[in-house]
Amino acid sequence: MAERYGAIAGAEQPSRGQAVVHPSRSEWCDVAAAARADGFDQLIDLTAVDYLTYGADRGLPDQVAPERFEVVASLMSHERRERLRMRVQVPADDPTLPTLFDLWPGSESLEREVYDMFGIVFEGHPDLSRILMPEDWPGHPLRKDYDVGQIPVQFKAASNVR
Repeated sequence: MAERYGAIAGAEQPSRGQAVVHPSRSEWCDVAAAARADGFDQLIDLTAVDYLTYGADRGLPDQVAPERFEVVASLMSHERRERLRMRVQVPADDPTLPTLFDLWPGSESLEREVYDMFGIVFEGHPDLSRILMPEDWPGHPLRKDYDVGQIPVQFKAASNVR
């Protein structure tokens, strides 16, 4: 698989039997489109990781500079029974990435969740709004610097009538 994506996305790192590519943010859509054209017809998952306090080795190729955030997309080719994982580094001072919605419309809710929980903006997304938290919720709860605090629980009046 390295011959198909290596030139576009840098070094390929195998992980648990899956091919892994590390495109830059500018290569993200090109690599995704090449994967789609190559038969990766399903986006299985799209999520993010905040490495703010992570100190161990992240398994990145030498030419890939680590950033605070990483967006991970898992793709599958049903015909060849292959999986491909795309890992892209996203800096904290510009947490943006182009949307994959045009290639895989099913990415719509996954990108909204990443936006809601991590604050990563997917440019070109058709409806980038919160999906889990209220619209007026301050911050992004899965960021490592998010204040844990206390959330008041509001109960409706309980009745002891049975």
